[in-house]
Amino acid sequence: LQTRMQSLQPDPKAQYRTVYEALKKIVLTEGFWRPLRGINVTMLGAGPAHAMYFACYEKMKKSLSDTIQHGGNSHLANGIAGSVATLLHDAVMNPAEVVKQRMQMFNSPYKSVLACIRTVQKTEGFGAFYRSYTTQLTMNVPFQAIHFITYEFMQEQINPRREYNPRSHIVSGAIAGAVAAAATTPLDVCKTLLNTQENMALSSVNISGHLSGMVNAFKTVYQLGGISGYFRGVQARVIYQMPSTAISWSVYEFFKYFLTKHKLEKRT
Repeated sequence: LQTRMQSLQPDPKAQYRTVYEALKKIVLTEGFWRPLRGINVTMLGAGPAHAMYFACYEKMKKSLSDTIQHGGNSHLANGIAGSVATLLHDAVMNPAEVVKQRMQMFNSPYKSVLACIRTVQKTEGFGAFYRSYTTQLTMNVPFQAIHFITYEFMQEQINPRREYNPRSHIVSGAIAGAVAAAATTPLDVCKTLLNTQENMALSSVNISGHLSGMVNAFKTVYQLGGISGYFRGVQARVIYQMPSTAISWSVYEFFKYFLTKHKLEKRT
């Protein structure tokens, strides 16, 4: 839904005013499973990407917090740790995101994930899978910095003793995801344009060939939609990120608690 709603020059059959209207229209005209196209490639990359992401975050957060605040909770340390962890995460997820978004576009010519990978590789080269990587990082570094700082701040407010508390992890994760998602929507719109290379949109502003680079993407989005163009799909993005970050933190905190408890039991 987010990919479709961020389309800058959508087909007349793929124009949506709200998230509900978009979901209803896609399901009725293209089938029940259409909104989930490309989810398999995302799931494939998500496991290793998140493992590196949280491992890097936890290690860096502790090291930096010890240096900056002598073991205290430093918001600066949380932000830096989240930003560095994003570099590893996005190296895995960027190609998966390119494939997923191309498969989710209206009238997508790709029949399967493998067909999409082969076609993109053949017609645009390997670089196409990383064309939006710098933009992805430019978006995700502030996103993750805001995300981690907000999560840790919320934990300080509602779970100051930092005990395993599923409700506090869900609430903190959801709020952190919503705040970070809303703040970085303009960058996400630019990333979508770079990933999908909408022919109608690019030709309407006399761009031939492939659009590349965040600066060019920002200019193009403004030419096509003005200031409001930067906030296309903000509702879908927030709605998507809230449960996503809530679940992610809940699962992470559970396994962290479970493994730590198991380790302590083994020692005693």
